[in-house]
Amino acid sequence: MDLHNGKPFWPTLQQHKTLFPKLKSSISCDVLIIGGGIAGTIMARMLSDYQLKTVLLEKDEIGSGSTAANTGLLQFSNDEFLVDLIDSIGEEKAVYFYKLCLKALDELDKYHSYLPSPADFNRVDSLYYASSDRHAKKLKNEFEALQKHGFAADFLDQRAIESLYSFRAPCGIYTKNEVEVNPYKFAHALAAHSHDLGVDLYEHTEVLSHRFTDNELYFETEYGQVKAKHVIYATGYATQEFAKTKGALLERTYTIATEPIESFDGWHNRSLIWETNRPYYYLRTTADRRILIGGLDTSFNKEDMLETTSTKLLDKLHSMFPNIQTSIANEWSSVFASSKDGLPFIGQHPKYKGVYFMLGYGGNGTVYNMVAADILKDLILYNYHPAMMITSLKR
Repeated sequence: MDLHNGKPFWPTLQQHKTLFPKLKSSISCDVLIIGGGIAGTIMARMLSDYQLKTVLLEKDEIGSGSTAANTGLLQFSNDEFLVDLIDSIGEEKAVYFYKLCLKALDELDKYHSYLPSPADFNRVDSLYYASSDRHAKKLKNEFEALQKHGFAADFLDQRAIESLYSFRAPCGIYTKNEVEVNPYKFAHALAAHSHDLGVDLYEHTEVLSHRFTDNELYFETEYGQVKAKHVIYATGYATQEFAKTKGALLERTYTIATEPIESFDGWHNRSLIWETNRPYYYLRTTADRRILIGGLDTSFNKEDMLETTSTKLLDKLHSMFPNIQTSIANEWSSVFASSKDGLPFIGQHPKYKGVYFMLGYGGNGTVYNMVAADILKDLILYNYHPAMMITSLKR
């Protein structure tokens, strides 16, 4: 499966990266991580703090899959409203899951602070605005639910939004201490740091077959076998056939990166921006003063209309910010997976002992992957995590 098409922006910025060898012998480990994107490298960094012999295999290069196309907007709010999640799984579980996502931002910040080289990781503000008048009441209900359960947020009415931004919206929820990051650079930095802390990483090493017994898991590569007690599949959207998770939906999303911009007129604090429509537009700025705007998601089975859709994204940007005139520097489409209930799939395979998945399906995938790393670490060490049933593959 081709995970992206076009020219993703982040790899064009990466001048120096640590290269890892190809596996050329048979080895044993406690935990094998398959996949070297942002999910796998977060998992590797998590396990580096514990007395577990950990190996990571990447079939191409670190970050070359979905991570290269990731737009790097990280928030505790999810595609699924808190009020809707409360209706579907109950108040206690829904609030707990939102709190896990809030904590995940701080955990990612902590990991970034340990890195020898920064990855354009910044705490930023975020505006979640109502796309139409009919969404305003529900967004107000969402704000009240966030307030009730202790999440810091402000409610902006139409006048407040018009005073801060150059576009109009009926209302919005404004939050602080969200995150923007260069996910490609972050994955490479996490991989290098994990290696320094004792994790063995191998690039250009594809798992060709596997065999599971009651006590050991065996994985064949071109030049060597890996024997492991546990395996974590961190291969994202390419994992669906094996994981067989119910309610997972594959889509295609589109993104453009503009040329650098001198002034962000009408854009308060260069905040993250997203909306209540589904599918939604999402926007952010970058460290080198560009704008990323994405959206216009389509079914995965439809024809990839990259050039036409990129023009629509640029038109949307100009309609929201008429004083910002710019052009497209990079354009790309990428595979995007979501779930019907808005939750990721994290946990042990229903049939195979010691086989785990971290599938951060949804628009908040990097945050979900941080949550997943904590859950899977606890499942491996203690066979329990309080969120294990919320994210179970069997739900």
